[in-house]
Amino acid sequence: MRSTWGSGPWTWGPGDEVITPAFSFVASASAVLHAGARPVFVDIDLDTFTLDPAQVERAITRCTKAILPVHLYGHPCEMGPLMTIARRHGLAVIEDAAQAIGASYAGRPVGSFGDLACLSFYPTKNLGACGDGGMVVTDREELAERVRRLRNHGSRAKYQHSELGYSSRLDELQAALLRVKLRHLPAWTAARRRLAARYSALLAALPLTLPHERPPAMHVYHHYTVLSPWRDDLAKALVDLGVGTALHYPLPIPGQPLFRNLGGPAQAECPRAWQASREVLSLPCFAELTVAEVETVVRAVSQAVNRIG
Repeated sequence: MRSTWGSGPWTWGPGDEVITPAFSFVASASAVLHAGARPVFVDIDLDTFTLDPAQVERAITRCTKAILPVHLYGHPCEMGPLMTIARRHGLAVIEDAAQAIGASYAGRPVGSFGDLACLSFYPTKNLGACGDGGMVVTDREELAERVRRLRNHGSRAKYQHSELGYSSRLDELQAALLRVKLRHLPAWTAARRRLAARYSALLAALPLTLPHERPPAMHVYHHYTVLSPWRDDLAKALVDLGVGTALHYPLPIPGQPLFRNLGGPAQAECPRAWQASREVLSLPCFAELTVAEVETVVRAVSQAVNRIG
């Protein structure tokens, strides 16, 4: 199978490669397989959990067709260096902004850098619907037209199907709900940032690696994720103290059975991705969380750390 994207030399199929991070939710790499290409995994920057541009540069081969950066946890990738690399090598860029709506890099919103960007409206996202939903954004008309066809069984005229597509339409109820919620997104983003700042101030003295916002990026804290070499013990202790946590994600994508079978990179080739998978722990973080609740979580974390130590 080959998949043609817009005008130009973007015909992807067996033997073609798309560079993407080793540490992310599996959907980013799965999309590459659905397009008929092969994901090439590169390591992350452990401060931001996003693609390391230097690793991207080294991974480019004559088979590389695109870069798929993931703005993980709400922190933007280093889109300046990544776009420079992409332009120099004539590569497409598809941004995975599923966790980062409202985030920005150098004053520009994520999703406005690449040829295409994908957003998620899953109910737990910063802008969530009451069911599954998502959006593709682009400023290229030919790509927009292609996506319109693909979302509707490859059709733009009723009962006229020019290519194999999907049933991926956003239903009217979800769209209506999202239009109402969209006007509240800036306030919710500001609330998440205030809560994250409070967390960071109160947790600073503990032996944890806290989320890092690297200028010129603006983080929207879809998750407030810390690193701890005692992650599993810490998570269990917090559950015992009545605080829920989550693991995003306990296994790098190359470690998933699907991608191991495709010959993904060994652990030694992406050491920071594997370290992240062993150490990440997400604390409660949502716009409606109160400062008092944050302080309760922090007290529990402090007790848990002392218990482990």
